[in-house]
Amino acid sequence: MADWQEISGGITAPRGYRSAGIRAGLKSSGLPDLALIVSDVEAIAAGVFTTSHVKAACVDYCRQSLQAKHSARAILCNAGQANAATGHQGWLDALESAMAVAQVLNIPSESVLLASTGVIGQRIRMDALKAGIPKLVAELSETGSDAAAGAIITTDLVTKSIALETMMGDRPVRIGGIAKGSGMIHPNMATMLAFVTCDAAVSPTLWQQMLSRAGDRSFNSITVDGDTSTNDSLIALANGQSRTPAITEMGAEAEKLEAMLTAVCQHLAKAIARDGEGATCLIEVQVTGAQDEQAARQIAKTIAGSSLVKSAIFGRDPNWGRIAAAAGRAGVPFEQENLKIKLGDILLMENGQPLPFDKKAASEYLKQAAQGAYLKEDTVLISVSIGTGSSSGKAWGCDLSYDYVKINAEYTT
Repeated sequence: MADWQEISGGITAPRGYRSAGIRAGLKSSGLPDLALIVSDVEAIAAGVFTTSHVKAACVDYCRQSLQAKHSARAILCNAGQANAATGHQGWLDALESAMAVAQVLNIPSESVLLASTGVIGQRIRMDALKAGIPKLVAELSETGSDAAAGAIITTDLVTKSIALETMMGDRPVRIGGIAKGSGMIHPNMATMLAFVTCDAAVSPTLWQQMLSRAGDRSFNSITVDGDTSTNDSLIALANGQSRTPAITEMGAEAEKLEAMLTAVCQHLAKAIARDGEGATCLIEVQVTGAQDEQAARQIAKTIAGSSLVKSAIFGRDPNWGRIAAAAGRAGVPFEQENLKIKLGDILLMENGQPLPFDKKAASEYLKQAAQGAYLKEDTVLISVSIGTGSSSGKAWGCDLSYDYVKINAEYTT
């Protein structure tokens, strides 16, 4: 049983954080498009970013900032323009964005981190952004998580947030998070955009290590369409306002905090996969019997990312051969005679041999998952065992529908 409980409040549930989200005129739709998260005090900061060689200016800015200084007070996120592949002027726009926030908050610009989302190749509408910042700061609130979550989304159908609380000694410690993502989801780092706040005190090195591991077990284990974004960013702040003793090395308290951080990240990651563009259900792939966790996750992610598997699930077709084929091409060696595949509770293959099964019942299982879209019952569970190893791993994805092509065929038109 988890050693924490879910609470309300999202990104502002931890002590010492405020957030806001407004309509600044960055999106032509007129929807909210500018968000700000602020810690009352300087917070330890960590980040994981896209591995793409085509990176948004905000990614380069945050990497440089976190290399020079492992702390921050604020995160500014704009939606509408990705500010990726925008050349030197895009870099200057990023610097100007940080300075504009810093001036209104009366903090150093080095304490402001940045994130952007939207169309690649488009610069931020700087006049609108700068005009909106005073209003954004004025609306900062300890109850502003929902507004911020709504201001960072693009093609998302729903906002994504979570907050958890555990006890350390006699004091509560909280972690909250918000995320956005629906398409261009196949991260090789962390996620599309995700922001996490924590009120524990953690050393910079340990916080970065925790975040990297949590990202691997969550955002790095989801896929919607096989495309990694230019803007993928996972940023986490820890401000110490819980007044619990500082965690500086691995031990029981550090493991407890990391487990809760991972749970927050996994909740947000699954929400992104569930909200995949055009998706009707969430797919969870569990792989066991591997020699190490990384190998298990690699197979799980290959299955979850297979266009053939995703299409079959959308068609409610229990074509387990596609699952077996994806496992076999994942780049992880295993003996075929050890392969076992289940769809929900239905055993399809064992000891590398096909088994007779009720195809109608299996198809009905897939239909029921689609009917439960956006509910906890919407998950298609694929279980795969590849041997007798002691390690396991998970990945999440979604089915591939006709609507995915329509959404992305008309993305800029």
